[in-house]
Amino acid sequence: MPPFHLAFRVDDIESTRSFYVDRLGCGQGREAVNWIDFDFFGHQISAHVGPPPGEVLMTRVDDEEVPLAHFGAVLDWPEWERVGARLEQAGARFVIAPHVRFRNEPAEQGTFFVADPSGNVLEFKSFRHHQAMFGLPVAAAA
Repeated sequence: MPPFHLAFRVDDIESTRSFYVDRLGCGQGREAVNWIDFDFFGHQISAHVGPPPGEVLMTRVDDEEVPLAHFGAVLDWPEWERVGARLEQAGARFVIAPHVRFRNEPAEQGTFFVADPSGNVLEFKSFRHHQAMFGLPVAAAA
């Protein structure tokens, strides 16, 4: 699958670099005075300094409120656990702590949400059955 590119707003370059490189372990790419690129689990994300965002909107997923605007990565289960542990050890405050959603269902997934220093919310998830990510029947990929 080809990598995607995502550009998003941040408050400043230094706190952004610290979060994505030091806390998440992302590689750093090119940078300028008002933007910086990262290797986000094989994808290119570009953080651009910009004006503050508006109100944070929420939506319901599996009986919990989650931030409507967010991005993230789908990881293999062991990597999902490693990233969660790395953030916890670094003292990150989770928006939603690591937990399993849709337990014992075909779409069972581990998920957690964390905010970067600019308030951008990231979700990290892992599916027990990777093919369920797009709603494919679990038995179809076996």
